[in-house]
Amino acid sequence: MFRTPGESAPEHLVAHVDGGARGNPGPAGYGVVIEDRRGARIAELSRYLGHCTNNFAEYSGLIAALNYVLDHDHSALRVRSDSELMVRQMNGVYKVRSPELRPLYEEARRLARQLKWFRIEHVRREKNAEADRLANEAMDRGI
Repeated sequence: MFRTPGESAPEHLVAHVDGGARGNPGPAGYGVVIEDRRGARIAELSRYLGHCTNNFAEYSGLIAALNYVLDHDHSALRVRSDSELMVRQMNGVYKVRSPELRPLYEEARRLARQLKWFRIEHVRREKNAEADRLANEAMDRGI
């Protein structure tokens, strides 16, 4: 399921995922920008989540991206997120100890396993600006 070093990437979509919570916990939302491999924007996803944590919002954005890709019959996805915690948990580097995050982690893993190819990687915040903008717009809608 996850790409191994040296493995070439098949034709895939790219999802820039971000989530946030003002106050953490607080009013929360996620933003997702989905592009084709050449960078053409295919979709923007954004949702207000109510009162929850930043990490809950990050996972919610990841799940939304995975659902979008599966619902639109794509089989390969590269996720870029500025959430080091989520990326390391999804890659098996960190354990998921939070009872709040465990079901979201398990759902994200279940969805990712349905793809033929999946990779998730950490990017610096400035490389995720459009997803961050959408997450902030979602939080604004809920306040």
